[in-house]
Amino acid sequence: MEPLRTLRLAAVNIDGVLLNDSFSPVLYRLVLKYGGTYTRELEQRLFSQSRLAAAKVLLEETGAEVSEQEAIADYFAEREHHLRDHPVHTLDGAEELLYRLRDLGLDVICYGGLDEDHFRRHLGAWEHLFTVPHYICTNDIRPGIREIVRDRFGLDYHQALFIDDVARFAGHAKERDVPFVGHPSTFEHGFQRELMRELGVRHLVGGLAEIDEERLRTLDREAGLGTVWQDADALTGTRGATR
Repeated sequence: MEPLRTLRLAAVNIDGVLLNDSFSPVLYRLVLKYGGTYTRELEQRLFSQSRLAAAKVLLEETGAEVSEQEAIADYFAEREHHLRDHPVHTLDGAEELLYRLRDLGLDVICYGGLDEDHFRRHLGAWEHLFTVPHYICTNDIRPGIREIVRDRFGLDYHQALFIDDVARFAGHAKERDVPFVGHPSTFEHGFQRELMRELGVRHLVGGLAEIDEERLRTLDREAGLGTVWQDADALTGTRGATR
């Protein structure tokens, strides 16, 4: 398989992309438990934040009379309860996607807000498909784009592709003109697909198999031209991704 020409790195989010979304349902339950209303505005403010920042937003919006640390503890308790009936698992097409990215000559890194133990527990068997250090925890460096692209791999922003499930993260990628594929959650009460569309995410997929070689080569061409975030109506001959 001929290597890509511009892209050098694929950074793939762990929860919601390689693993099932175990965050949206828990946040939804916690908001209701605290007497709040789960809205798109609240979801947008909560997602892709550090734990402390998310706790502050949660308490501000719900008025729950607990401390930030108690809110964080409540979140993880709710998550453990949720996982009993909905265990963490890899998503269809995840392993194939990683092989595809490698076969196209890319370094591949996984990132997310939980500690490295989470990666080891659920994706440790695929460690050989990732480039050292395999996983980067972004809880304290949100959104983590600069730290991953510039600091860790020494690349320019247009040379790295991010695959993420959160519109807030997509917004950060757009600000830096970073190539991006959106894989929003299918959670029934969620708003991420809607938010990504409004943001102008052009490569928006419903399954990992849609991130195929053709799409990746399209992204590579667009990265070289600087048109990844250009309005789709202004482009010709590129593959639309909002179907």
